[in-house]
Amino acid sequence: MYNPNTMAMHLQNLMRVAKTQGLIRTRDLAEHGIPRQYLSIACEQGLLERLDRGLYTIPDAIQSEHRSLVEVCKRVPHGVICLLSALQFHGMTTQNPFEVWLAIGASKEIPRLRLVQLRIARFSAASLQAGVETHDVSGAELRVFSAAKTVADCFKYRNKIGVDVATEALRDYLRLRKGAIDDLMTYAKVCRVERVMEPYLEALL
Repeated sequence: MYNPNTMAMHLQNLMRVAKTQGLIRTRDLAEHGIPRQYLSIACEQGLLERLDRGLYTIPDAIQSEHRSLVEVCKRVPHGVICLLSALQFHGMTTQNPFEVWLAIGASKEIPRLRLVQLRIARFSAASLQAGVETHDVSGAELRVFSAAKTVADCFKYRNKIGVDVATEALRDYLRLRKGAIDDLMTYAKVCRVERVMEPYLEALL
């Protein structure tokens, strides 16, 4: 039997951590001195909901179109939201991907998630580090490439997503004033697509 006072203390601490972080992993508990079994207790009491193996949140805490993106970032801390999912985040596409596009390193193992379908893109170390933004979504961190970096990535991976999607992304970047042209060219150099992008850019300016 659990001591009522001890149980109340651990549950209170657990909920404090969950509210602060938005999403909580089993491994997060050790640094707060909370035994793992309190995750099950909190779920039984309706205080938390289990999203996936080792991943929990407060019910309805993240009522956002970006919830699946946040869940992926929490489960795959070395990954970055990219390509079609990044375009959707920045409001630069009419596409509505049912998969979450995730950039990972060339040698990283492909993650397996139960509740979210992933589309993996392999990025070089330099490209994976360039243009990464972090956004707070209901207390949870979302890592996504910037609008300019995403446009360059779309041209880099045009054979995977389609030239029409890359062109639409460039057009929306300019139309919506998502950033400077210099930023586009900086990331085009990182992705080695300057010559590919230049004719499209000239046609739209």
